[in-house]
Amino acid sequence: MVRKKDIVVCIILTIITCGLYNLYWLICLAEDINTLSNEADTSGGMVLLLTIITCGIYGLYWAYRCGEKIDKAKQSRGINTSSNSGILFLLLYLLSRIICFAIIQHEINKMAS
Repeated sequence: MVRKKDIVVCIILTIITCGLYNLYWLICLAEDINTLSNEADTSGGMVLLLTIITCGIYGLYWAYRCGEKIDKAKQSRGINTSSNSGILFLLLYLLSRIICFAIIQHEINKMAS
């Protein structure tokens, strides 16, 4: 079951904890996306571990795949998707992970029951 999270609280906690909450948020986002898209290819913990081991390179791939999974989850729910969110999330991840995570969380919150 996917629960809605308050994006502002997540951003504030990320700032207050000097980014430590961002690591937990990444795990939660990965798990929620896997649940919504019915594709559990990589667990949240594995996403975090691979991102750390590859010095962030895997995070770029994950952001792109996250966009594809969100598009798939929207299509399965009958929500119209006219763009490739993968490219958007990849670019946002390069600019700011907090903004990228906030937009991903917003998309999850829209689909969460």
